[in-house]
Amino acid sequence: MLLPPIHRLVLAGLTWPALLGVIAGTALQLQQATLSSGWIYVCFMLLALMGWAWLATISIAFFKRTVLLLLVFSALGFSATGLRSVVFARQALNPAMEGRDIQVLGVVASLPQTTENGHRFRFDVNSATLDGAPVQLPPRIDLGWYTGQFGVPREPAAPMLASPVVPGEAWRLTVRLKAPHGARNPYGFDYELWLWEQGVQATGYIRTGANDPAPQRLRQTMGYPVERLRQWVRTLIFARMADRSQAGLVAALVVGDQNAIEHRDWDVFRATGVSHLMAISGLHITMFAWVAMGLIGALWRRSGALCLRWPAPNAALLGGLLLATAYAVFSGWGVPAQRTVLMLWVVSASALLGIRWPWPQVWLLACAAVLVIDPWALWQAGFWLSFVAVGVLFASNSGAATQAVTGARGRISHMFREQWVITLALTPLTLLLFGQVSVVGLAANALAIPWVTLVITPLAMAGVVVPPLWWLASLAIEGMNWYLAQLAALPFATVSVAHAPLWAGAAGVLGGVLLVMSLPWRLRLIGLPLVLPVLLWQAPLPLPGEFELWAADVGQGNAVIVKTANHVLVYDAGPRYGLDNDAGQRVLLPLLSAFGARVDALVLSHRDSDHVGGAAAVLLAHPKATLLSSIEDTHELQQLRRATRCQAGQQWRWDGVDFEVLHPSPADYEGKPKSNALSCTLRISNGQRAALLAGDIEKAQELKLTGQGVNLKADVLLVPHHGSQTSSTPELLDAVSPRIALVQSGYRNRYGHPARPVMVRYQDRGIQVVDSPHCGAAHWQSIQPDRVVCQRDIHARYWQYKAH
Repeated sequence: MLLPPIHRLVLAGLTWPALLGVIAGTALQLQQATLSSGWIYVCFMLLALMGWAWLATISIAFFKRTVLLLLVFSALGFSATGLRSVVFARQALNPAMEGRDIQVLGVVASLPQTTENGHRFRFDVNSATLDGAPVQLPPRIDLGWYTGQFGVPREPAAPMLASPVVPGEAWRLTVRLKAPHGARNPYGFDYELWLWEQGVQATGYIRTGANDPAPQRLRQTMGYPVERLRQWVRTLIFARMADRSQAGLVAALVVGDQNAIEHRDWDVFRATGVSHLMAISGLHITMFAWVAMGLIGALWRRSGALCLRWPAPNAALLGGLLLATAYAVFSGWGVPAQRTVLMLWVVSASALLGIRWPWPQVWLLACAAVLVIDPWALWQAGFWLSFVAVGVLFASNSGAATQAVTGARGRISHMFREQWVITLALTPLTLLLFGQVSVVGLAANALAIPWVTLVITPLAMAGVVVPPLWWLASLAIEGMNWYLAQLAALPFATVSVAHAPLWAGAAGVLGGVLLVMSLPWRLRLIGLPLVLPVLLWQAPLPLPGEFELWAADVGQGNAVIVKTANHVLVYDAGPRYGLDNDAGQRVLLPLLSAFGARVDALVLSHRDSDHVGGAAAVLLAHPKATLLSSIEDTHELQQLRRATRCQAGQQWRWDGVDFEVLHPSPADYEGKPKSNALSCTLRISNGQRAALLAGDIEKAQELKLTGQGVNLKADVLLVPHHGSQTSSTPELLDAVSPRIALVQSGYRNRYGHPARPVMVRYQDRGIQVVDSPHCGAAHWQSIQPDRVVCQRDIHARYWQYKAH
């Protein structure tokens, strides 16, 4: 059976349906909530190959051939991605091994990432034993080596704490593992997809307690030489550069370690729209390839013999690509770098082979090639931003215009035009993906793009050979940071809008593209009304007299968003994950922005860090929000926003919905009570439906509430103390009599929440229990009191955590 060669498809003008089919089939497979049987994918692939061979032997109308080719290659894309997923999924961690001490023998496979409480790195497993018996583990796992017990920092660590491991080292370790599990919130980062794409199917930490076998370094292998070199260079950078912030940026540009950039710097970069420059992105690699091609071409032309053997343009093109590929590998070979290198090779191969395709076909070929290598890139924001940007430049004739640019003034003018075109065209897509766009991005990028790519990055890389050049890089970084900080400080630096539905975003992207295309103005102006929906979209709000809850997925902690027709209340702000990383920044602010919500009140039940960890971020982003809490007068949050002490009897009404504080009473503050005992307990009711948010109250407080005769009836209950055995007494459950109980807890958390005996009490009473590890973010509405919508259910994908 002979398959039709590619050139016959090209000659027939049918390359585009084949490429489009690969993309469509891959996209369809990524929509699957669960994987099909491997045999189903095999059958699809065989049918597709047979269909391709059949098309090569018959003569049919152009339209029919086009449709059939689209279907055939869609089936190929679907089946190939499905088969890869089935094979990978079979290597998943056995649930019976979660949380158990396993002895593993393997090799450090990545550059260790430094955190404030230790290090994380990838580990390739050679063998593993459990209780002396050999067991099968996923080939690659992600491990933490913590300086504090269970990863909780005892004190701030140095910014570049020396790593205990080196890539290529063989170690014998005792580890505890769990399946990859991340927070699932609307419009949030898909951590599980990221790990899947990285080839990681288990995460965990190294056991280093007094009763655990000490980690044992066995030998230094010859493996992972690039990772070893990267670690040596990163260590050298931080040893030679005094300023930690500037050293972090240099490390990110040279070795691709984005974690080295400090959080406050990321805030400025995001506000000014230059974040894409601070990682080894497509722009860096493309510029590096362009510079390398110019240098190789100039040197090649100096030798007549070399020019006779091979044309200088071809030698420059191939040499530049090889050097750009080497740079991408050295910088960590991240997914954006892989996409860019592959796209450059595809486009350059077309040029070297003399293939002259229209730009849409070259663009589709690059997209299809990337997805063949990495199908799951289709779910990454960077994929869409990079490919849409390239497509816009093609469509607006910027690529053709480049050939006609002469002189320094012309190049500068052309560069600004390209930046303006990309900014205008990508603004709707950026709003769709992130809900925020930088107003000052054009001004920031106008300086930052040439400054980073032509000054800072070359100096940073040359510093590896001549370290004093890093001093010049520091000066360049300092100047750029000052400029960006001025722009970020402007009150209108960024614009946030409610997250629009897909149709509005797609219309906005189309409108942005139309506005920058080389078309008559009357046709380009059609893009304006297409852009308006994504700019003006308003998230749906509860009707007057109704309310809704969003129990965010923040791990081990409480964070609930309460919405009425015109007001928003946040009850608790989730945990603090690190020194400058908390649930407020990572979860609540993105959610509130996606809802287009302005916070009117923040209620912090008590001072425990898993309830107030993200409070500062919420208060800073919402300066008009009032603060109601039981925190002490000396608490650090009091300096940011003076809190009103919550006390039983406080009441207010918003949009026909009543809010009432039931606990604590003034007497409860006397003496030195436990923080849990002071948890602000809030009941929300519209007269027909009610919700009870109980914080971390325990048995004594629950019995006091039930004995006072106050109305505790509620349709939905935020389970006290995350389901601890010290709470959820039978008396409270009988008094509240909820239909639904929401448990906000971390997956396999160290406290064992929710406790099994407590869950039995809920089950015995027929109460539906919904916990965040299985549900993700939970959405409840007073107009549908019997229904909870789980984020893990409505957006289920096969790579995500499945409850056992």
